[in-house]
Amino acid sequence: MALSQDFLLDLKYRNDIESVISPYVNLKRRGSTLVGLCPFHNEKTPSFTVYPEKGNYHCYGCGVGGDVITFIRQIENLEYIEAIRLLANRAGVQMPDEGYNDEATKIKNAVLEINRESALFFHNCLMSDIGENARQYLLGRGLTIATIRHFGLGYAPESWGALLNHLKSKGFKENMIYSADMIGRAKNDHYYDRFRNRVMYPIINLRGNVIGFSGRAMPGDEKAAKYINTGDTLVFKKSHNMYALNFAKSVCSEKVILVEGNMDVVSLHQAGFCNAVAALGTAFTVDQARLLSRYTKEVVVTLDADNAGKKATDRVLQILSQVGLPARILRIPDCKDPDEFIKKNGATRFSALLEGAISDIEYRLFMAADGVDTKADDGLVTYLKKAAQVLATVDDAITVDLYAGRLSDKYDVSKSAIMSAIEQTKKNHKKQQAKKELSKIITPRFSNNDINPERRYRLRAVKAEEAVLTVLMTHPDFFEIAYSRLGENGMVTEWSQKVYSAVCSILQSGQAFDLCLLGENFNSDETGYISMLENAESAGENPKIVLTDSIAVILEEKEKIAMSSKPVGEMSDDEWNQMTEQIKKSKSTK
Repeated sequence: MALSQDFLLDLKYRNDIESVISPYVNLKRRGSTLVGLCPFHNEKTPSFTVYPEKGNYHCYGCGVGGDVITFIRQIENLEYIEAIRLLANRAGVQMPDEGYNDEATKIKNAVLEINRESALFFHNCLMSDIGENARQYLLGRGLTIATIRHFGLGYAPESWGALLNHLKSKGFKENMIYSADMIGRAKNDHYYDRFRNRVMYPIINLRGNVIGFSGRAMPGDEKAAKYINTGDTLVFKKSHNMYALNFAKSVCSEKVILVEGNMDVVSLHQAGFCNAVAALGTAFTVDQARLLSRYTKEVVVTLDADNAGKKATDRVLQILSQVGLPARILRIPDCKDPDEFIKKNGATRFSALLEGAISDIEYRLFMAADGVDTKADDGLVTYLKKAAQVLATVDDAITVDLYAGRLSDKYDVSKSAIMSAIEQTKKNHKKQQAKKELSKIITPRFSNNDINPERRYRLRAVKAEEAVLTVLMTHPDFFEIAYSRLGENGMVTEWSQKVYSAVCSILQSGQAFDLCLLGENFNSDETGYISMLENAESAGENPKIVLTDSIAVILEEKEKIAMSSKPVGEMSDDEWNQMTEQIKKSKSTK
């Protein structure tokens, strides 16, 4: 049963849009609106605009928009009813008793329950005789039983059906277990356990739900892939989550430690560094960077010291820079990762090492010297040119001056020569930089044509339709004028008719238009476009004139379409003359 208008309006009233968005976006007031960097795409100039009076938002860079419900759906990757429940819990509002039939939510809940039951099964196996070898492996890695329990670590038995049979005994159907990606399916439709003879790391989201697993092969199993991770499901996307952020979120407001593997995270937490997290079997993503930016001011990057780790560090730094999250880099001496360092040197020395983490610029200057003999004249020239390229990318003049001075003192080269090389590098790359900036211009998530495909060949009609919709959303007192002339099916294009019908239904019920009253009849892209129409200035200072003129255009276009659908040979002279006159008139107005 659909949720009532009264409930939705009350829910929106109790969840002020500024307070809902502020934890995710740093908003600054600009007149009657609030602006910030869009959390849904990369940008340096704020284009994400919040309209507190209307209770909605719109990004003029990528096109997203909507109200508090839409925002929570998008930012938390939730279904409609899940977002409603989250906002209801936030505001202390009880959901209506009528219930809500939402199949996707039911499936998600079932997958979460399967994951929870699987985590318990794996943990119980680890703590039983069947998991003796796996338990000894973890204890041999320096973990305590308390840590094993804290992270809910487990063991997947070396069996093709142990988990499957257990879950079936709990009442779960094979197709649902398959949806959770806990089992695979052979060509003969035979199901089997995906995780076998592996140490299991449950992946827990910020709400405390088990959303997936990472399974590490047991030592000595050379044929098996070292790690197998849950694939994307209805509740899990690797690129949108971080391992152990559920624990770290409460202690990482100042900085978070980004490490490479799950064992590094567990080892650091056990040593007292509970702000450590890791990516989940995938290269670090922009979505993960944005996720971290909600909880911390700075990321200390501590990836492995091998070549792959260095490349990964470069990528992480680029991504963190894109989202504006400051980074420092921790170089671990004589050890490949934090886990190994702590085992050799202890937590106190790692803490001191952490304090000495270097800045992004220092790291890049350090890496510029990699493989270069700076004691030889030609090597020094090569290095200083590389250093100039690094500093040429830094916008802050004081920072550039500081590091240029340090290079001058360290290598006994005049500061003016280094500054000159930096300026020359900037000039040489000016055209390339311009091209890069152009390539960074945001490609909208959708175009007008994507939302309304008929716009391509009915542009005049669509522009008039959009103007009518804007007026009706912002000036509901003109509804009777529009409805008396356009009727129930007043629009030319199918998309505009869908919106028109929804708006009319709301206004006929006696309510002013509100995005929240659209329910789940429109997806996030469509809601973003409707939000743009609501915030458009097309109504101007004379909305009644805009409305009547736009209605006239729509009626003309509808008549033209009706007449053009009649074969020319069947037209009377009057109909022919009328059609040609309308065509001439429409061309003159374009």
